[in-house]
Amino acid sequence: MKKTVKTAGVKKHKVKTTGKKTVKTVKTPKKRAKKSGSDAMRAVMLTGILIVLSAVISVVVIRYYKSEIPPVEFESGPARETRNEPVISVSVRPDQQPEQQHIAPEAKSEPVSVKKNSAAPPVSAKSTASASSKTKPPSANSSSAVTQRPPEKAVEKTGTVVFVIDDAGNNLRELEPFLRIPGPLTIAVLPGLANSAEAARRIRAAGKEVFLHQPMEAIGGQNPGPGAIYSGMSAGEIRAILKRNVEEIGPVAGMNNHQGSKITMDKTAVDTILAFCAENGLCFLDSRTTAETVVPSSARRLGIKIGERDVFLDNEQDKESMLKYITSGLEKARKNGNAVMIGHTWSPALAPVLAGQFPKFIEQGYTIKTASDIIKSK
Repeated sequence: MKKTVKTAGVKKHKVKTTGKKTVKTVKTPKKRAKKSGSDAMRAVMLTGILIVLSAVISVVVIRYYKSEIPPVEFESGPARETRNEPVISVSVRPDQQPEQQHIAPEAKSEPVSVKKNSAAPPVSAKSTASASSKTKPPSANSSSAVTQRPPEKAVEKTGTVVFVIDDAGNNLRELEPFLRIPGPLTIAVLPGLANSAEAARRIRAAGKEVFLHQPMEAIGGQNPGPGAIYSGMSAGEIRAILKRNVEEIGPVAGMNNHQGSKITMDKTAVDTILAFCAENGLCFLDSRTTAETVVPSSARRLGIKIGERDVFLDNEQDKESMLKYITSGLEKARKNGNAVMIGHTWSPALAPVLAGQFPKFIEQGYTIKTASDIIKSK
């Protein structure tokens, strides 16, 4: 008798009964054949890996050959005046600068707030690379393997400019931005104020030049401040005042007048002041607060070199006006060889304007010097 039993799974069990013994026979099914699809999948994956590796190698090779081709170079030439900034040439005559515009610390009103403008746009660069650089580079054996650029043109010297910043010593906060300007600067310090000596010390520490901003009597009767020279003083009194002020602010490279329209018209007082400067190795810069100044004629008669102010920068407190006055000073430097421009520490927009313009002056061929440099070179 044969009995077939089906069980779960694949295996079939046959039970065979013969007489006394029952024999159990188990048949194991044959293993299933591997699907041919897995081989195809492996082939596809290997092909994909080979494609990715080929692409990576191609990118590396292309970049390598591109790096062998010289890039297009840009050469900065002399800066040109941008059209969106004032470039009007303004002729500033000494008799057009009224003295009240050279404001005394006690007489001036609070500086008006000035809207901050962005710095002038950078100078545009022009391409000097030849059009042939875009073509396939010639072989190393070719005589024209490298396209030669024309030699760089030297920047033409266009004049010397001096920037003098007056009225330091009122406070240190207004002074700090001028100490960070990257270039030569002469800063004139008023005597007898709470911050006078410290202001002079910080100016020297910043590598800038210190002048004594000597107060002098004005025609209009404004208060020139402590340590002032007044008409009617004797030569001894004038010398004593100058000596005391120089000791407080010094060492100094020179001095210029604060206000002083009445004193700079007084030949006797001017002779005493210039003689004191010559004896002590100090330069004198005439701020020209009046067109009737006798400082130039006295200096010629005494054989003393002096400097003279050409432009006031901050008669008006907005950036556009300051740029206009700077442009006027640059024009004078081009025509006359040099120009002295005077501003004041209490002008909030002046330090940012000068900081932005100093690099452009160099690019345009101007030389920036201190007041004593230009006076001694005459």
